[in-house]
Amino acid sequence: QVQLVESGGYLVQPGGSLRLSCVASGTTLDPYDIGWFRQAPGKEREGVSCISRTGSRLLYADSVKGRFTISRDNARNTVYLQVNSLRPEDTAVYYCAAVRAFGCSLSERPYTYWGKGTQVTVSS
Repeated sequence: QVQLVESGGYLVQPGGSLRLSCVASGTTLDPYDIGWFRQAPGKEREGVSCISRTGSRLLYADSVKGRFTISRDNARNTVYLQVNSLRPEDTAVYYCAAVRAFGCSLSERPYTYWGKGTQVTVSS
């Protein structure tokens, strides 16, 4: 069983930056592909970024390309999402999710384990 805990969400002004963390417990993250998703009020959850278990494959949603960067530190059992140049439309609850040896995907369907999310609010 994999437990995921997100942190790093905060209230920031437009143009600001945050680093979101997803820490896993219960197992090593090495065999898992990790995705970041977000859900804004009144909207469906959407895929933001993913990283393969080796870190060799990265995917980003078009809306965040050039602003968000995903990375992982398997020694720390942690995946990061650096979010820069934040916009009000980035306001959402951000979730990380894990799937074992499936491949990097921005679709929710493959993911087995989910965290409870961290709130990011972008507002002046």
